[in-house]
Amino acid sequence: MAATHLLIIGDQEPLTWVLTAQRMAFPRGRVPSSLAEGDELLVYTTRGCFHNPTRDLGRVMARARVAGPVRVLPEPVRFGEREFTEGCGLRIEGLAPFRQGLVLRDLVPRLSVFPDPASWSVRLRRTVLTLPPADAELIGRELAPHLRPYEETVAGYRAG
Repeated sequence: MAATHLLIIGDQEPLTWVLTAQRMAFPRGRVPSSLAEGDELLVYTTRGCFHNPTRDLGRVMARARVAGPVRVLPEPVRFGEREFTEGCGLRIEGLAPFRQGLVLRDLVPRLSVFPDPASWSVRLRRTVLTLPPADAELIGRELAPHLRPYEETVAGYRAG
């Protein structure tokens, strides 16, 4: 059975690449062992993703599927000083308009993946957070009204 994970992205340049290339990349040796082909990824952008954490909120803004196994990339992907050597394809199934989506903090008291609501954001200091099935169902249900077809919304991320 496929698992559901939050894919946590903290910077706009990698976000744009992930969404437009429909791929994910990881630093050497940092691929989450729980990630498998067919798994659902709920893409979460942190408050600092767009470099304005006083204005922006952390949002779940896309639903995707892992489209293939994680493999060593023929050419590493670089963002600034960081090099990402392993990756996989994604199939984005829905995408919120640029800088929109489901505000995650509003659901924190109802999510078991965050046992201490006072320090919930500490759990987001990783690339992938696996969600319990009930949490995945709740987030998915609340996210659905925010999503649009990929082809209708991806241009906003290219221009952003």
